[in-house]
Amino acid sequence: MKAKHQRLVLVVIAVAAIIGAGLLAAWALRNQANYFYLPEQMAATPPAVGQAVRLGGMVKPGSIVTERDGVTVNFMVTGNSADAIPVRYSGILPDLFVEGSGVVAEGSLSPDGVFIATNLLAKHDENYVPREMEGMGTEKAAKMAADTTVGLK
Repeated sequence: MKAKHQRLVLVVIAVAAIIGAGLLAAWALRNQANYFYLPEQMAATPPAVGQAVRLGGMVKPGSIVTERDGVTVNFMVTGNSADAIPVRYSGILPDLFVEGSGVVAEGSLSPDGVFIATNLLAKHDENYVPREMEGMGTEKAAKMAADTTVGLK
């Protein structure tokens, strides 16, 4: 076989191997993908019961209810429409989790239509200020920030 034909065969084998590896990776990860749903999407076309998904939206004001065990919290996630999805979470709540704030809940839908969250990610807006710096003027906050970064250099 000529050298030109050998190179062509090697290129064809390499391309086939790359395509095969990509297909194998896609097949292996098909059940690992977490799809992101807004409350409107989940109400219109809910995912399969037990399928791992993420639900993102705003915590509906007045909907946070802590159960007697002190660990389980029930609340509603709402979006741009009137649709609200009930969510149940057992665990330690993030510090930024409050009514009216943004939240991303990871979990799955139960047969009774309640979203069972295994992880909560609280989101804040661009005006976020840490609790330690609330009420400080900009000069005092800048001095505090400078004092904390001196040892990092």
